[in-house]
Amino acid sequence: MPVSNVLVLVLLVAHTGLVRYWSFHEHILMSIVSKVNISEHGAKLAHSSKCAIIYLTVVAVYGTLADLLSLASSKLGIRACSLYNSRGGLIDDMSLIRDDDVLYVSEGDPFVDPLDAVRNLEQRSGAHTDWLTLNIGGRHFTTTRSTLVSKEPESMLAHMFKDKDVWGNKKDERGAYLIDRSPEYFEPILNYLRHGQLIVNDGINLLGVLEEARFFGIEQLAEQLEVAIKNSQPPEDHSPISRKEFVRFLLATPTKSELRCQGLNFSGADLSRLDLRYINFKMANLSRCNLTHANLCCSNLERADLSGANLDGANLQGVKMLCSNAEGASLKGCNFEDPSGLKANLEGANLKGVDMEGSQMTGINLRVATLKNAKLKNCNLRGATLAGTDLENCDLSGCDLQEANLRGSNVKGAIFEEMLTPLHMSQSVR
Repeated sequence: MPVSNVLVLVLLVAHTGLVRYWSFHEHILMSIVSKVNISEHGAKLAHSSKCAIIYLTVVAVYGTLADLLSLASSKLGIRACSLYNSRGGLIDDMSLIRDDDVLYVSEGDPFVDPLDAVRNLEQRSGAHTDWLTLNIGGRHFTTTRSTLVSKEPESMLAHMFKDKDVWGNKKDERGAYLIDRSPEYFEPILNYLRHGQLIVNDGINLLGVLEEARFFGIEQLAEQLEVAIKNSQPPEDHSPISRKEFVRFLLATPTKSELRCQGLNFSGADLSRLDLRYINFKMANLSRCNLTHANLCCSNLERADLSGANLDGANLQGVKMLCSNAEGASLKGCNFEDPSGLKANLEGANLKGVDMEGSQMTGINLRVATLKNAKLKNCNLRGATLAGTDLENCDLSGCDLQEANLRGSNVKGAIFEEMLTPLHMSQSVR
């Protein structure tokens, strides 16, 4: 704004109508001093022992330049000598005036650039406003310098605005500092800097706010957001499937269709006496399950956890239990023998301490399985593959081991009492 030694005068004019509102350099007014008295006559700014008065007057333009100067003198109560446009150009002809032009009226003093006037006024008065405006992605946020600096002194925003114009921040036409970031995600960050609380409105993605917090280097807020994001995630449901839920699955599945239960959690569930034929229980958790008298014919229990489960009297014909863990399980009286010749496969299974007393295990594959301290009393192991099996301290009393393959097996401490058929050396020595 043009500044004289005493007065600053602004006259808004129009050829064909009135200007709707005054908005020229409104932010400059706010930046000069902290106390501004606005009235219908203008804005009065205190400055040392002098006053700078900005008159906001809208007039229609008619006649000659002399008529306009006379009108300005009358309206503003001064002796108007010259007119300038917003760029400091001297108006010496009415044809140079356009609609909605902002004209500066002078009593004879030369034109002074508005921004230079503000800088000079601040330097002379020592005034330093704490208020500033940020243009974040096209949206304006007005805040104070202390808000951006005090809460997170090591953040990017603090370094940008701690010392005025040190970074040479670019400004828009309104004087707002331009920052190319998302306004939607910046608003929660600004509110956090204001009051120290993380408040995010519904519909705003916390991940977006987190990225902005990391960009501006606001570490404490980033940590809070990471916790909030983690807490907002739906909890992983690892609760075991109950008998009621599983029966519902069974009833909804056709008899000839394979039910896929791979990796599911049935821990502690009562699945006794259910028809579980051909179901894929691969890597499922069946620990401590009650599977007594269940029909698991041709089911896939590969790498399943059956530790502590009760499978007494279960039908395990043709079952696949490769590398499964059945440590401490009870398999008394189970039937592994399939009349069609399909052999149950328990290769590499962990059967430590299992009780398989009285089970039918003809042709079963127990190759390299671990049966340490297991009870296999009175089991039918005719034609079973026990090559490389760990039978340490295993009770094989009363078992039928005819044609069983015991090559490479560990029989240290094993009990072979009351054998139904003689055990030949050819079965254990290659």
